[in-house]
Amino acid sequence: MADGFKRHRGGARDGKSRSRTRFTDASFARSIRQRLQSDDILTEGALRSTHYVFIGFAIIAAIFFLRLVFLQVIVAGEYSAQAEESRTINFEISARRGTIYDRNGEILATSVDATTIYCNPVEVTDARWEAEQLQRVLEGEVEDYEELLSKDSTTFVYIKRQADVDKAEQIKKMELPGIYFIADSRREYPHGATGGQVIGVCDVDGNGITGLELQYDDVLKGTPGKYSGERGVYGTPIPGGVHEDSPAIDGEDIMVSIDVRMQDTMEVALAEQVEQYDSENGSSVVMDADTGEIYAICSYPYLDPTNLAESQVGSDNLLAITQPIEPGSSFKSVSALVICDQKALGLDESLYAPAELKADQFTITDAKKRGDQSMTFREIMNNSSNIGISLAIEKAGFKNLYDMIKTCKLTEKTGVDYPGEGLTSMPDFSEWAKVTGYNISFGQGITVTPLQMARFYGVLANGGTLVQPHFLLMKPQTSEWIDYDSEKVIDNQEAIEQVSELLRGVVTDGTGKKADIDGFCAVGKTSTAEIAENGGYAESRYNLAFAGFIDHSNSNLVCYVGVNDVIYEGNVSGGFSDIMASAIEQYNIVPN
Repeated sequence: MADGFKRHRGGARDGKSRSRTRFTDASFARSIRQRLQSDDILTEGALRSTHYVFIGFAIIAAIFFLRLVFLQVIVAGEYSAQAEESRTINFEISARRGTIYDRNGEILATSVDATTIYCNPVEVTDARWEAEQLQRVLEGEVEDYEELLSKDSTTFVYIKRQADVDKAEQIKKMELPGIYFIADSRREYPHGATGGQVIGVCDVDGNGITGLELQYDDVLKGTPGKYSGERGVYGTPIPGGVHEDSPAIDGEDIMVSIDVRMQDTMEVALAEQVEQYDSENGSSVVMDADTGEIYAICSYPYLDPTNLAESQVGSDNLLAITQPIEPGSSFKSVSALVICDQKALGLDESLYAPAELKADQFTITDAKKRGDQSMTFREIMNNSSNIGISLAIEKAGFKNLYDMIKTCKLTEKTGVDYPGEGLTSMPDFSEWAKVTGYNISFGQGITVTPLQMARFYGVLANGGTLVQPHFLLMKPQTSEWIDYDSEKVIDNQEAIEQVSELLRGVVTDGTGKKADIDGFCAVGKTSTAEIAENGGYAESRYNLAFAGFIDHSNSNLVCYVGVNDVIYEGNVSGGFSDIMASAIEQYNIVPN
C-alpha cells in the first residue's frame, strides 16, 4: 500500500502536463481525501480521529487566545497596579515640631535630628545575621529584629524609629541588604521631669498627647510631608519612578509663661510637703494676679517625659487644673469678703460663737474642741472657726455669699489654655438650706480647683480685678503676643483691704505662722478640709492647703500649696514660705 502511494504521488509529479491547477482549500481537502480513500490509505475511523485532533487544537488555541486577551486587555491595569505596588515604598515625612520656650527663653521642649531605620524584607538575605548586627548597635533583642526582617507580607517594616543619628550612621556603613534610612526628628525635654506635666509629651508620630504639647498641637506639629517611590529588585530607586514627594512644613515655636527656675523651686517644696505628711499627691500654683500668667504649676507625683517607663500612674494629670476638690477653710476668704462688703461685722467686733451650732438637724463644730465663747472677726479668721464664720455669713446674707461666688466666677471654668480643666460644682441657691449656707461659708459643699482658688486670691491682690489664667505668651516666628481678658469684679476697695488685713493676722497671729517671711507682708489662709466620701465625710482624712500672696510689694504673685488625703491634721503654710521666699529673690520683689 505504501508503494502504491508513492507511485501515485510520483505520477502526479512526473505527468506530461506541467500546468498547475488552482484549488480552493475545500476542494483541495476533498481531493486529498478522495485519493487517500481510493488507495485505501485512510479509513473513515481514522478520518474522524484526525478531525477530532484538529478540533482539539483549535479549542486549545482559542483558550490561549482568550486568556491572552483577558490578561492584555481586561485585567492589564489591575496587574500593572499590583506589580507597581509590590515595588513601591510609601511613608510619611515627619515635620520638625516647633520648640517650646519658657518666659526667659529656656528651651522646655525641642526637636532634634534623628534617623528612622526601615527594611524591605524581600531583599534581606540572612535575617539572623543582620538581626545580630542591628542588635549590636541599637541594643534590644536579636529575636525581635529577626522577626521584623523575616516578614514576607510587606515591603516596608520599621526597624527603629527616631534612632540616634550616630547609631544610624554606624548601621549605614554596614551596607546591610534591605536596610534603608529616612531623615527624621525626635522630641527632647532638656529639663527632664521639671515642668513635665505642664509641657506634656508626644507620641512617636510627633503628635501631642498631653499637656501643652496637646493643647497647641496644631501650632507646633506643622504639616507632614509624603514620599512615594518605586525601587528595583535590589532596592535601588527606579529613575522617574517617584510619584509623589511633598516636603514637610515645620511647626511654629511658642513661648509660654512658665519659669523653669520657679517651677523647679515649687516642685522641690511641694515634694517635701507631700513627704512630710506621708501623702501620695498634692498641687501647687504660682500665678501673676496682674496678668494671669502662670509662672509655675504642678501636681505630685511628677511626670518625666524623658523616662515615661518609670513615671507613676496618673503623673501626667495636672490635678491643680483638672481635679476640683472641696477647698475647706481657704474659702473663708470669700466669706470674709462678703462680710466686709456688707459691713456685717467689724474686724474687732465680737460675735457670740457657741461650742456647737445646730442647723437642719445637723451639728457644726470647730476643728478644735472649745467651749462657748465670743470672738472678734479677727479671731474667727486667726483660729479658723467654722461656727464663727457661719454665723457671720448668716448676718451678711447667704444670698450675698452665693452672688459673690458667682461674681468671682468660682463656679465657672477659668478658660486656662490647658486640656481637661475640671468643672466645679455648687447647688443652685434655690436648693440651699441653712446648713448649706453654713457649710459653703467654710468651704464644704462646694468644689473648686487649686487654680481657681489661686485666681480668687489674685482678685484680692489685684484690687478686685479678675484675670484669665494662661500659659501662651507669644509665637516667636511671627512676634505675635497673645491678649487675654480681665474684668473688674469688686469695686469695694475698703472691703478688699480689710480682708487682706484679716489674712495678714492669720500669718502673724493665727494658723498660718509658718508662711511668714521676714521683712515682707505675707498674707493668706490655711485649710484643713474634710474629704467628701460616700455621701458623708471620711474619718480622720484631710486635704491641707494654704493660699496667699505678698501684700504691699511690687509684685502681685499669688501662691497656692495643697497636700491631699492626709491621715492627720497638719499645716502646709511652710511650703508657701519656701516658694515665695525664692520668688522674692528671683524676681527682686521689694516691699512698698
